[in-house]
Amino acid sequence: MELDQDIQYLKGIGPKKAQLLKKLGISKIFDMLTHYPRGYEDQSSITPIGELKPGEKSTISGVITSLQEKRAGRRNMLILTAMVSDGTGFVQITWFNQRFLKAKLKPGKKVFATGKVEFAFGGQGQYSMSQLSSFEIMDPDEDETKGLGILPIYPSTEALNQKFFRKSIRELLNSVDTIPEVIPENIANRYRLLPRGEAFWGIHFPDSFAKVKQARNRLAFEELYLIQCGLMMLKKRTQEKKQGIRHGLNSVMVDKLMGSLPFELTGDQRRAWNDICNDMESSVPMRRLVQGDVGSGKTVIAMLALVKTVENGYQGALMAPTEILARQHYEGFVKQLEPLGVKVALLSGKLTKKQREQIYEELAAQQIDIVIGTHALIQEQVSFKKLGLVVTDEQHRFGINQRAELEKKGTLMPDVLVMTATPIPRTMTLTVYGDLDVSLIRELPPGRKPVRTFVRTPDRRELIYKFMRDEISKGRQGYVVCPLIEDSEESNLLSAEAVYDELTHGIFRDIPCGLVHGKLKQKDKEAIMQEFYEGHLKLLVATTVIEVGVNVPNASMMVIENAQQFGLAQLHQLRGRIGRGEYSSYCVLVTDGKTEVSKERMRIMETTSDGFVLAEEDLKLRGPGQFFGSMQHGLPDLKIADVLQDIDILLEARRAALETMENRVDLDYVLPILELQYKEHFMNITDT
Repeated sequence: MELDQDIQYLKGIGPKKAQLLKKLGISKIFDMLTHYPRGYEDQSSITPIGELKPGEKSTISGVITSLQEKRAGRRNMLILTAMVSDGTGFVQITWFNQRFLKAKLKPGKKVFATGKVEFAFGGQGQYSMSQLSSFEIMDPDEDETKGLGILPIYPSTEALNQKFFRKSIRELLNSVDTIPEVIPENIANRYRLLPRGEAFWGIHFPDSFAKVKQARNRLAFEELYLIQCGLMMLKKRTQEKKQGIRHGLNSVMVDKLMGSLPFELTGDQRRAWNDICNDMESSVPMRRLVQGDVGSGKTVIAMLALVKTVENGYQGALMAPTEILARQHYEGFVKQLEPLGVKVALLSGKLTKKQREQIYEELAAQQIDIVIGTHALIQEQVSFKKLGLVVTDEQHRFGINQRAELEKKGTLMPDVLVMTATPIPRTMTLTVYGDLDVSLIRELPPGRKPVRTFVRTPDRRELIYKFMRDEISKGRQGYVVCPLIEDSEESNLLSAEAVYDELTHGIFRDIPCGLVHGKLKQKDKEAIMQEFYEGHLKLLVATTVIEVGVNVPNASMMVIENAQQFGLAQLHQLRGRIGRGEYSSYCVLVTDGKTEVSKERMRIMETTSDGFVLAEEDLKLRGPGQFFGSMQHGLPDLKIADVLQDIDILLEARRAALETMENRVDLDYVLPILELQYKEHFMNITDT
């Protein structure tokens, strides 16, 4: 059986189960093999029910002697309670809201369960088993000792349970003839990695927790190594394509723009600008990431670079993540660049067909110097006569593949500048943006007032909103951010809709307010944001859709409800929407978070305004999650590696990938594997 075969051909699967597996992202044999356990259950021995002790985690096997069903609560929740006996005693097991079990649980059925032993509620000394981590209904003649050992616990669903995954993955491992090695032998030996086949057996069916660790290290190394090789290959391919544009030294137009700026560049801005000039003046195509904190002045650096390409006889493109941000950039560029004779155009979704076609014609004839737009810029109809520079704003909203589409618009390979306001720790930057060179802008322009941040409990809401009303009465504007769009029975978190109703019928009833969230159509969302930008709306109630938002210098206050629900980096991005003008600005984090981690995060937000420091803290406190996919679209999510926990493995994998780039034999060995495993993530990687 081959690893790239469709999963339906694995014994016991078939088309129906294959459809269910696809919903979990499992469509090929290899996907099933890399459907890793989320944890393990030590079921080395069965405890007789008569010997159970409260407070301990135990594994039992017995027969259901009776079953009780009742309903409770507002939502009529189903509660199933079974009494189980093995002849030495009785234990009670309860399931909440698991309707699918109702037809399966019957007196006389044999069960196998692992969970924490407690005294049953109102059970007069009766034991109960709660927090089940593993549960199976067994066949009458099934030997329960056969399944003892360290059991894998998989991400599963009602229809695809633990038993199904254990059986299917064991079948898969037994039926695959050999699992091909993907790491060159010399690297595997140098880093003392387990053979790949042994690692897959060790991660799925370990005979000890030491084996789990060895297997995990090997597979995490493999994942990080291959992704690093892919990113380095992208960079290598770009540098080897010699048809890059060699721009000349800065001349009259750049000097005039620099002289017309109403401020001096900061030290970090100057360093980033020097990096960009050096890249653009080289024949190797520029691939640079400018990573700057919120409000650090990245846009002016992009403007200088675009003017440099125009001065050299080329065209520039600036791609923004939202229509309203594209319009804001356009207005700023026109104001600054029209006096220099630079023709700037906005390619917007709001244009008529005739207006759009006119822009297409003018771009093709080089009658437009700089075009600003959203995803519309990568549509097929858009072609440039001489594209010299592409700038993508807020990189993680675009990604490798969209960037590649835009690069194809020019006959020569254009320079690419990527801007992100999402601070990422250095190690993450190396990993996520391994195909780009990086410049940092950490210092804020002089005169920019830091936002004062306060943490408050919900019982202070009335005073908070009174303060916000006072700010609005002075002519300012404000944001209120909520974690949910609408109320939910499962959650007592505040929703944007409920807060909007509360405020517009209460303290802000005579003040123009808007509501914006992800369920609105894009054009409705943009219209409300535009009204807020123009000052017609004084208060905007929103979800995190404003995170990559608009520049409203008049907005001086933000209230974030249930602030404990957001990560530090996200809170920082949200806070960055205010404090963009001359006024003192205030961010109030409303939270009733009780945990130590939650309190620590709020304390850090209150005392720290440096986004890079916050990013480091966020990684420590929340873990990296799926940062690969979210930071740079087009990169695969990590299935087993955790870049925070596996920082040593990451650095080793990066070192190994750098060695591979210098070794033609190893490179030839790895390329087909990248082609097979990550084709859609690294477009053009194997073009030779």
